[in-house]
Amino acid sequence: MKFLDQVKITVQGGSGGNGCMSFRREKFIEFGGPDGGDGGNGGSVILTAAEGLNTLVDYRFTQIHIAKNGSHGSGNNKTGQNGKDVALRVPIGTQVFEEDKKTLLFDFIKKNQSYIVAKGGKGGLGNARFKSSTNRAPRKFTYGEKGEEYNLWLELKLIADVGIIGFPNSGKSSLLSISTRAKPKIANYPFTTLTPNLGVVRIDDKEIVMADIPGLIEGAHQGAGLGDKFLKHIERCKSIIHLIDITEDNLVERYKIIRKELKEFNSNLLNKKEVIVLNKIDLLDDKNKKEKIEDFSKKLKKKVYDISVSKKINTRNLLKAI
Repeated sequence: MKFLDQVKITVQGGSGGNGCMSFRREKFIEFGGPDGGDGGNGGSVILTAAEGLNTLVDYRFTQIHIAKNGSHGSGNNKTGQNGKDVALRVPIGTQVFEEDKKTLLFDFIKKNQSYIVAKGGKGGLGNARFKSSTNRAPRKFTYGEKGEEYNLWLELKLIADVGIIGFPNSGKSSLLSISTRAKPKIANYPFTTLTPNLGVVRIDDKEIVMADIPGLIEGAHQGAGLGDKFLKHIERCKSIIHLIDITEDNLVERYKIIRKELKEFNSNLLNKKEVIVLNKIDLLDDKNKKEKIEDFSKKLKKKVYDISVSKKINTRNLLKAI
């Protein structure tokens, strides 16, 4: 399934049916009173957060959603039928913005949350409604109201317990693939992953949702390497796995570059719990590996986990820590 995390849609509620002007006409009843019924209400367009969805791709080719109009009222005090609602399912984590892309209308953070994005118009009143002591035969009725119509942006920010971040080709997708049933694309070149991937980790009778965020580079917060599109997904992750390739020359510098990008995009990202991981330890000899790990942890003054995803070395300990 193609991942799509932003789409523009047009929604329109149905118009209400018109009220009816009618008078009772029966044999032997010369002056029947007004009996015009009300029009039915127009249907609404309703968004609902559903489990099992992680993309907005369904709305890429179907962007206009119009609810049904209400039926007109009729004689014998018959009210018109209400228009049918249009129910649209969106992934948990979807945000609804006005056309300006800035004004947030609703944020779906839990399953089964619903939000009416376009209300249907009210049905018109039949002439029976206007009967009074002074007007026994009103000829007045009202037309149904038009439904609301809006252009909206839907934007998806994946919700996960843990987000895996780091430079391209540091082993993020590989870690996800060995920890979950997810099957992300994996190759030995940068920017293999172009869309976020989700997987569920099961360990010690617990489940956590893990997200593989595409690789970040310097300048990501300004859009370099599509980084601004990926950074927003980290906002929803409760904690972060910061994965670093131990074979790189300056590990501290690479760590700080990613942290700077998080800060520039949203400083609150620095407050998330972080697990720092050095990957690909199988590519170094024991002496070099030990020196790099000790130097790195000493300079950062933080606990560091060392693993090899390809050889599955220490990966279970990492998952338990997470």
